[in-house]
Amino acid sequence: MESRFVRPQLAFLDEEADRYAMTAASSRNADSRPSLLLVDEDIALCEILSRSLAVHGFEVRVAHTAKQASQLVDDDPPRCAVIALKLPDASGLKLLSALLGLNPHMRVVILTGYPSIRTAVEAIKLGATDYLAKPANVDEVVSALQRNRGNDGVPIGKKPMSIHRAEWEYISLVLHENDGNISASARALSMDRRTLQRKLHKRPPRD
Repeated sequence: MESRFVRPQLAFLDEEADRYAMTAASSRNADSRPSLLLVDEDIALCEILSRSLAVHGFEVRVAHTAKQASQLVDDDPPRCAVIALKLPDASGLKLLSALLGLNPHMRVVILTGYPSIRTAVEAIKLGATDYLAKPANVDEVVSALQRNRGNDGVPIGKKPMSIHRAEWEYISLVLHENDGNISASARALSMDRRTLQRKLHKRPPRD
């Protein structure tokens, strides 16, 4: 589950939320706040990140599944959304498409503990504003939501992809094709399920 990649980092997010809360204005006009939908199965992460986003001026609605998210936004689509790539009942990419169907101008940031080139490309092609690897702090999320164009200053790698990174990319591709189902992916990879789980519990290689 994606929450395993995030939970050890929650402490610094909590401290960050408190720091911003101390410096925020004592009152805000809720009607003028941009609405934001936050979707992640990790309840603790949602509590901390939603508090930080609220301090940054967003009116935050929280859901932990794609179904909950759909119920929250059917009659009132938000201006922004931050959604996990892996949800208990659906792919975050499918939820992304559904949200943009309700509001084509919505700014959507995808969060994932399983970053890969394939899913990043698909998210952007589907209309995501940005794609961030967990753990991402509130400043990174807000900056991504405010971004109007890509960053042409991103350094271009000079080394070919390592074997470990290539393996991770292939595993991510197979996971994506199997809607995140670990057992089905393990069978497709001819790999023991526990071996695949151990690989997924490790942080992805950087190159």
